[in-house]
Amino acid sequence: KALEMLELVGLSHKKDCYPAFLSGGEKQRVGIARALVTNPKILLCDEATSALDPVSTRQILKLLKEINTKLSLTIFLITHDMEVIRQICTRVAVLEKGNIVEMGLVQHVFADPKHPITKNLIQKIDHEIPAHFLKKKEPGKLLLRLSFMGKKADSPIISQMIKTFDVDANILLGWIDSLQTATVGTLVLELSGKEDVLPKALQFLKENTSHCEIIE
Repeated sequence: KALEMLELVGLSHKKDCYPAFLSGGEKQRVGIARALVTNPKILLCDEATSALDPVSTRQILKLLKEINTKLSLTIFLITHDMEVIRQICTRVAVLEKGNIVEMGLVQHVFADPKHPITKNLIQKIDHEIPAHFLKKKEPGKLLLRLSFMGKKADSPIISQMIKTFDVDANILLGWIDSLQTATVGTLVLELSGKEDVLPKALQFLKENTSHCEIIE
């Protein structure tokens, strides 16, 4: 059984090596193999990538995905790194002081985070907004972060808003997150127009995007 698990984690060629001769990533693989020997129904990985370099981190995450698929094994991954969550997980629960403050499918939490803790964690891995845009506080302008998912990503929402409310939209940043079960698109844009129509345009975006928030 031990040799079978070493083969599964890609370490059969290291079966006669002492721990001191293994890299950090290889030691993590040994730990995973040891846990799998008992045929568990759930694999608990506590900060499995926290001490690894980027290459080893990608290799361990790839291995966990393969184990999940081959063994139909549920994996609980405990981490502070939302990039790890984005790459490998299908559901996520965010904890603060031992309490779950937000939980759901990864694409929903990333596209429309509700709790301040979740927003802060996700912002740490998002693209950085140029500082000079954040400093602008001009009347008649709003700085917005929009997320699109599913059918909403296929609609010309921005152009519809511009035509309907006669406003200008300056797109500052845009990126796509390929998650395990969905793709989420994000835009950061500067919205400008007459002060009496901006609230209407903002409401339109809130109703027709997966997430819309004003960046202060």
